[in-house]
Amino acid sequence: MTLWSAADAARATGGVAQGDWQASGVSIDTRSIDAGDLFVALKVARDGHDFVAAALQKGAAAAIVTHIPEGVPRDAPLLIVDDVQIALEALGRAGRARTNARIVAVTGSVGKTSTKEMLAGMLGDQGRTHASVASYNNQWGVPLTLARMPRDTEFAVIEIGMNHPGEIMPLAQMTRPHVVMITTVAPVHLEAFDGIEAIAREKAAILDGIEPDGIAVLNADLDQLDILTEKAASAGARVMGFGRQTDDFRLGEASVQSDVVVVQATAHGMPLLFKIQTEGLHFAMNALGALAVCEAMGADLALATMALARWSPVQGRGAREVVRLDPVEAELTLDLIDDSYNANPASMAAALDVLARAKTQDNTGRVQKGRRIAFIGDMKELGPKGRDLHIALADLSAMQQLDVVHCIGPLMRALYDRLPEPQRGVWCETSSEMAQGMHARLDSGDVVLVKGSLSMKLARVVDAIRKMGHAELHSETQDDE
Repeated sequence: MTLWSAADAARATGGVAQGDWQASGVSIDTRSIDAGDLFVALKVARDGHDFVAAALQKGAAAAIVTHIPEGVPRDAPLLIVDDVQIALEALGRAGRARTNARIVAVTGSVGKTSTKEMLAGMLGDQGRTHASVASYNNQWGVPLTLARMPRDTEFAVIEIGMNHPGEIMPLAQMTRPHVVMITTVAPVHLEAFDGIEAIAREKAAILDGIEPDGIAVLNADLDQLDILTEKAASAGARVMGFGRQTDDFRLGEASVQSDVVVVQATAHGMPLLFKIQTEGLHFAMNALGALAVCEAMGADLALATMALARWSPVQGRGAREVVRLDPVEAELTLDLIDDSYNANPASMAAALDVLARAKTQDNTGRVQKGRRIAFIGDMKELGPKGRDLHIALADLSAMQQLDVVHCIGPLMRALYDRLPEPQRGVWCETSSEMAQGMHARLDSGDVVLVKGSLSMKLARVVDAIRKMGHAELHSETQDDE
């Protein structure tokens, strides 16, 4: 299937096409590029022009460039533009303009990627659905997602994130959603904002792109709800609430039963019961919001509820798996909760709560009693209050239920020093150091959580734990971020 022809791409971007090529996809990474993709030579970590020759050798249909790179034939299939980033944005806007898809844009301080994955599954059962991959939610991720959208898409789920003020509005205006969802507002990226009210205003900027007669699905329990509802009113959007303090989608009771979260709620006063394949109670709220979004998108709520029951967290986002420690003695295992992709005070508290509720196994390992063990790394971008926010983790009720806490990074040193001696594990400056000697720190029967900000590279700790044996996922997962 042709996604972009040379003529269409040139018309969308104002560039000059060399050759009469046709592309079936769009890529910015030669490591994952597929034959037939249009390679976009962005300058992100490195200049993408350095990889154009490799992309073409791997079968790329063409490449978007500002000039013909060294080592690339002068007659190579290219789209020559003045600025590659601006061209990608133009391609995204054109991709959005040519589809009749009903679009939802999701943002929030916590939970937006997991909620996006829930929505992709629920809507995918009811129509041709296109969604952001991983956490492609920034200035290149959003236009890339839109540029990849097939013409015949019926539902689209676009994740929009931010690190600094002013980032959400242009992405929302590019996306032009019919429905927006704000999962929550929490003290994240405080280095760049004056306070949580400023964060709420930035999240509310997603409404600057909403289509006429759009619907804003908002967390009704937020202290900053007034900021969000005022913005919705000014944008002409109808508000649909989810949470404990609304009559729209009201959360009742949520409980863990046999490794599944069971949620009792109401939708406009009518009973609503649903399940999620996870032990994380914190997923209940966003799942309820996702169901509200499905209704706002015109999808069937009953079918969406059935699809939601098949969803489980993805790797790096709370996925739980069994690590077999001995190829012969099958009972020698530990449980690993991989939440290593990112962290902030709200998501860290939620993850620690999951660990605190986890069931260990006794009398299977050398220490006899199974333990709840956390490997937690620095939470970044918290500004001047960062050290205090790390220390505050020691006062969480969930923390009192943990047996051992290993800390990684300079900020986590403050927490480490605050922990009581029996609970204090090992402190290391880096994840690479912590990954050494893992066999001495863990045993059969343990339940282990790994969580920290992405830059702390806790995936190395996860890999070290997996290498202790053979990982076997509890349920099917897919690569996230």
